[in-house]
Amino acid sequence: MKILKLLFVVSLLVSCNSNKKNEEVSQKVEDVNTTVSVSTDLEVYDFDGFEKYLTKNDGKTYVVNFWATWCAPCVKELPYFEKLNQEYKNKNVEVLLVSLDFPHLYDTKLKPFIAENKLQSKVVALNDVDMNTWIPKVNEDWSGSIPATVIYRNDESKFYEQSFTYESLENELKQFVK
Repeated sequence: MKILKLLFVVSLLVSCNSNKKNEEVSQKVEDVNTTVSVSTDLEVYDFDGFEKYLTKNDGKTYVVNFWATWCAPCVKELPYFEKLNQEYKNKNVEVLLVSLDFPHLYDTKLKPFIAENKLQSKVVALNDVDMNTWIPKVNEDWSGSIPATVIYRNDESKFYEQSFTYESLENELKQFVK
């Protein structure tokens, strides 16, 4: 169990390390400046509360993306999920952006990010430190690195531990849209 937890932390750091310096600079700027309060509602779940988003069986296709504001590859691909949401919302497709940001950053990083980028897809935060338990429930092959995405419709599901271009994301979605 400790090894899985260590692997998860290392994979998060490795997959998103390129944004670390930017976050440190940003943090120093925040320390100097007054942080502006942003009134963005954010649903926060532990895995038991969140799991319902991975098991809906209503004929709709769901695109569930795990990401964080400190993960450069995650942030880079968010516009593709937003475009997918806009272009397929009338085709029985729902995009869910699952933030794995740290809880102490919800008000200072995550909520301002959602507001500044005008995210239209539903955004929820997953706050469950027992990653050794919930990561394999999402997908038993998931190393824990992000970005990661699940696309599913009823009992058909596919897991992706990768970044997407819009074209590659749309191609994967088309396998599920009937």
